[in-house]
Amino acid sequence: MSEQISLKQIQDVLREADLGSMPDMRVAVLRNVTVETLEPYLRFHALRIGRNAQVRFGEYNAIYQEAVGGSGIMDATTDCVLVFMILDELSWKLSRCFTAFSREEIGEEVRRIEEHVAAILQGIRAQTSAMILWHGFEPPAYPAYGIWDGQGVDSQGAVVRKLNDMLRTSLRAVENAYFVDMGVLLLRVGADGFYDPRHWYLSRAPYAPTALRAIAEEDARYLRVLTGRNKKCLVLDCDNVLWGGILSEDGMYGIKLGNTYPGSPYMEFQQEVLSLYHRGILLCLCSKNNEADVLEVLRTHADMVLREEHIAAARINWEDKASNIAALACELNIGLDSMVFMDDSPFEINLVRQVLPEVMCIHCPADKPVFYRDLLRGSGLFDTLTVTREDRMRGAAYKAESNRRALRAQTTDLTGYLTSLDMKMTIASARDANIARIAQLTQKTNQFNLTTRRYADADIRAMSRSADHEVFCLSLRDNFGDFGIVGAVVLAYEGSAARFDIMLLSCRALGRGVEDVLLAHALDLARGRGLIRAVGEYLPTAKNVQVATFYASRGFVPLSEGPQGGEAFGLDLRQGPQPQAPSYCQYITILPEADGSGQ
Repeated sequence: MSEQISLKQIQDVLREADLGSMPDMRVAVLRNVTVETLEPYLRFHALRIGRNAQVRFGEYNAIYQEAVGGSGIMDATTDCVLVFMILDELSWKLSRCFTAFSREEIGEEVRRIEEHVAAILQGIRAQTSAMILWHGFEPPAYPAYGIWDGQGVDSQGAVVRKLNDMLRTSLRAVENAYFVDMGVLLLRVGADGFYDPRHWYLSRAPYAPTALRAIAEEDARYLRVLTGRNKKCLVLDCDNVLWGGILSEDGMYGIKLGNTYPGSPYMEFQQEVLSLYHRGILLCLCSKNNEADVLEVLRTHADMVLREEHIAAARINWEDKASNIAALACELNIGLDSMVFMDDSPFEINLVRQVLPEVMCIHCPADKPVFYRDLLRGSGLFDTLTVTREDRMRGAAYKAESNRRALRAQTTDLTGYLTSLDMKMTIASARDANIARIAQLTQKTNQFNLTTRRYADADIRAMSRSADHEVFCLSLRDNFGDFGIVGAVVLAYEGSAARFDIMLLSCRALGRGVEDVLLAHALDLARGRGLIRAVGEYLPTAKNVQVATFYASRGFVPLSEGPQGGEAFGLDLRQGPQPQAPSYCQYITILPEADGSGQ
């Protein structure tokens, strides 16, 4: 159940938008069919994540030539490459004349396509390190052998599945390359709404507007992650969202919640929410209710899927929900634009939209609970390209942080508090086990992030293998729990200087001196190479104002030239003042790298 918007509405939005004020997103499209009508949908979804999409289409049916021979539509500045290679134009043998060929001939054709794909991927990577989104082969709606096709191991449907498996395998071998499952999109839309036979025969344009909309929505999920705009926290109302009815009126045993209708839609919605929890999404409650009543349901109702331990924070009171959501963001130390709010009340949804426009709001129509689960999972707002160990433990980590806050509130002596945490830290070089997490931190960390440069796994891997870079990460744990990998630095060695390309730390680890240990370690590495200067960069954003003085407060001096739109600070590594970890960092035990890296 996704939002429906007409092409005319999309064109109106694009015409009225201030696209010139947004960063460009350069998209190259390689295709063996006509897909130019996809452009407004792509630009619309790019606009929704704050990007001005510049879409360039390669020549019709020239994928191989443009990938291997080069055509100028891809280069180092390209952000994303879309590949549309449908079977009808790639292999008439497999798509239209399948029954005329032997098993051996079919196998030979599959091998030819596999070699073709490998050459194209290699050609793309020779031109750009951009994200590749390769749209898979669509399963035949009417397979060659009719009803028997579903029974045979060498059927047309089976061969298409084999081709898609080959594509997945080939893409996994290439950094920052992903398979877009067209079969799933075909299932969502339905074959009658997916294809346009008239335009196929007129101009080799196979997809109907409903298909183009679905394709653009799916691609936008990847683009959202690429730009670090995926969401981190789901805020839920309770009455008529987690259960049917009004708790204060119906009582715990009168609300609709259970395995059978009318309670089953709410139970299944909770199961979808719990799935997000296990993927690392923070869950909050924001409900106008009596707190004791809601907690009783969470703790004792037999059919509740969500329990108190799954909730990172809650505001259950009679205050306005906009203020409560702002308070939740403050408590969790996350940005409002990291939050998604679901409520059945149009009044509450509109209030939050007006007062907190950064918060994404999803209205749950009270008379249509059967659609709640699809509303949530169809939004794509919480998608990630990887699910790391840190993601899986995030909910428990925030619960542990609540316990830390409780201890801190009882302790007036900072020294005693820090000592009681028994903090242990590991600093580890980038390697296969932690590269995905380091890349994820660059994509998701906003507050303590000096440059907010976003990198994919391939970028981090390449820099970690370069003699001109140093990439390392920091893990932390204490007696309340394990944070996992929470910090990262990328040093670029340029002549006699070490430049901080990336310096970031998860907000969960702030206030302990961890950032100073990270900085001191980086400077020690630079001195070890015999370098004479360190250069720290600061690129301001709406979210990282708190680190604007980070380098200056640690002995770095402003430089006349900085990165475009930012500032640069220098430190002479041969003489003072030298940044030191603050005195209370004596309460952090630094473990050898061999003892673990948070993985």
